[in-house]
Amino acid sequence: MLSALGLARAIEDGEITPAHALDLCADAIARRESDVGAFVTLDLEAARKAVERPGAKDTPLRGLPVALKDIFDTADMPTEYGSTIYAGYRPKYDASLVALIRRAGGTLLGKTVTTEFAHLDPGKTRNPVNLAHTPGGSSSGSAAGVAAGFFPIATGSQTGGSVIRPASFCGVAGFKPSYRLLPTGGMKCVSWHLDTAGLFAASVADVAFAAAAIGDRDLRVDGSKPSSPRIGVLREQPWAPASEDMVATLDNVARAASAGMARVRDIKLPPVMASAFRAHAVIQAYEAARSLASEYERSGDRLAKGVRELVETGFATGADAYDDARRTSSQARRALSDLMADVDVILSPSAPGAAPKGLGSTGSSTFNRLWTLMGTPCVNVPGLADPSGMPLGMQVIGRFGSDRATLEAALFVETVIARKG
Repeated sequence: MLSALGLARAIEDGEITPAHALDLCADAIARRESDVGAFVTLDLEAARKAVERPGAKDTPLRGLPVALKDIFDTADMPTEYGSTIYAGYRPKYDASLVALIRRAGGTLLGKTVTTEFAHLDPGKTRNPVNLAHTPGGSSSGSAAGVAAGFFPIATGSQTGGSVIRPASFCGVAGFKPSYRLLPTGGMKCVSWHLDTAGLFAASVADVAFAAAAIGDRDLRVDGSKPSSPRIGVLREQPWAPASEDMVATLDNVARAASAGMARVRDIKLPPVMASAFRAHAVIQAYEAARSLASEYERSGDRLAKGVRELVETGFATGADAYDDARRTSSQARRALSDLMADVDVILSPSAPGAAPKGLGSTGSSTFNRLWTLMGTPCVNVPGLADPSGMPLGMQVIGRFGSDRATLEAALFVETVIARKG
């Protein structure tokens, strides 16, 4: 993998140029893209022209290559949202986040594979750790591309578990910020109360660097040793349990954090959280039906099966059920605030286990949906694996609006994992 922070420092120190960083990406793409299939659009020629622009090395992103999930509008590349009904579609303007990446000095490399409309139906991408396994979704190409060394930074989006889960499956850092910390204008809307823009990079410090540069916020965590956080370990949850390997890994990480001087204790979710977990599906379906109503009415027979079923479920959901789900989510946010009064972050598996074998599914998002609904910052911490060598991810969940503190706690967890070996 390519470290965004390491490359940026090397460019700043004059050890390499932005063009050299792009060459590293191009070499990796030439070696493995035919197997991994991370890109839906790749424009190395345009990237080479852009990276030579004057002053690129003096920008916040130092001219580093960035890949965009094909759910974000781009004026100079097709934007297809993973759907055949948008084949060749060219928006007139960039999405807000894309414009910010350009302003921060990122060199746009291409568009990465997404499931159709960021839902469930898999695309062509394979997991670079083991090509027989799914990379997760919906941000399939972004997570897999970082893991394969195709680019140091990529964008993603999460409505259920589409940043944290593929990050876990591919063994990279994924950052789902607090709801709307990163702008979603020009990002294809599926569920306006859930859709959240996020980022991928090789490590926690890398993804924090990228978020700071793009969002123009104090989010970097590489300047000093992370402090020891108060960690609440979530071992029981109102959804299907994690695999034996993941449960054992959670125990090991909790012990390592405690040995690293973190204050670690088990926590239990209040009963309203189970209701909120169920409410997520109601809100997602109801809003997706209305967001995708035109596509369904005009081209319903061309939609992927999962998207079509989601829209039909949403139209069958009454407004009263939707309003009840929204009230439940508000109650759950208040309960979560009370729960976290005595802890800085929650530690939980990022997924039920390692990436499933086969490409017919992107895996389960059960460990992510509640936190997407709560709007809290979440970070997938890489560096773990099951006995077969497939990555396992630990999820660090913070309070809404406490994104830097969450990233710092994630860096602490990443550090104790590395120390434990």
